[in-house]
Amino acid sequence: MAIGRDSLFGYQAARFGAAAGLLGMAMALTVPQAFALSEIQREDVPVSEEEESSSDEIQREELPPPDPVEESEPVPSEETPATPPPSGMSVPLPDPIVIPRDPEATDVETETGQEEPVPEILYDIELLPEPVQRMRALIMEACASGDIERLRPLLSGGENGTQLSFGQVSGDPIEHLRGLSGDDKGHEILAILYEVLAAGYVRLDEGEPGEMYVWPYFFAVPLENLTDPQRVELFKLVTAGDYEDMKNFGAYIFYRIGISPEGRWIFFVAGD
Repeated sequence: MAIGRDSLFGYQAARFGAAAGLLGMAMALTVPQAFALSEIQREDVPVSEEEESSSDEIQREELPPPDPVEESEPVPSEETPATPPPSGMSVPLPDPIVIPRDPEATDVETETGQEEPVPEILYDIELLPEPVQRMRALIMEACASGDIERLRPLLSGGENGTQLSFGQVSGDPIEHLRGLSGDDKGHEILAILYEVLAAGYVRLDEGEPGEMYVWPYFFAVPLENLTDPQRVELFKLVTAGDYEDMKNFGAYIFYRIGISPEGRWIFFVAGD
């Protein structure tokens, strides 16, 4: 190092007399002194204009003053985790935020409603209770005979009589059915009743007091969901124009028949 070399030169100069010694002392005075570590850190180092500008921006940035807090309630910083409470002590939790319910608002289920599941479409007559099978067979036999009078003993009377209209039926029920037919003998309405009972059926309100078996199943199935073969079945009862009208209405509204599990003929109606 330079200091080591200067010291060596000083030792050599002392051997040649006082003049050489004075020269060695003068040279020693010109050697830079050692700086402390703090002084070296403060030494100015040339930097580029870009670095100097960046440094000035960092130095000029001011941090916001910390929020004043009481000394008795220290707030832990993000870097320092909060000190857990001593064993046996509980820390009170903040009160939950409760959003008041709008009194005019309604639940989605109430507002939109929920569609009931589509009942199973059945064709197997053996799945029907025996009284239902018997009533169905008797009605179809009467229709096939061509004699509308054979339906009379099958109709229920009284308060729970067979419903043949959504309104009040005045007069004789058989004459009412005859009047629904396009011919004077009632053959058309007999044919419709027969074809209705020949279609598939559904079981409604199973296990409930109002349980019944209903023909045709179109009454309980969305018309827009019918398959191609099912539409062919439907066209045995209605025309394509009727089908479009019922789709616009939103339901099957042609003739349908209901029979209770006990074999009582409940209704035979058309319309909405």
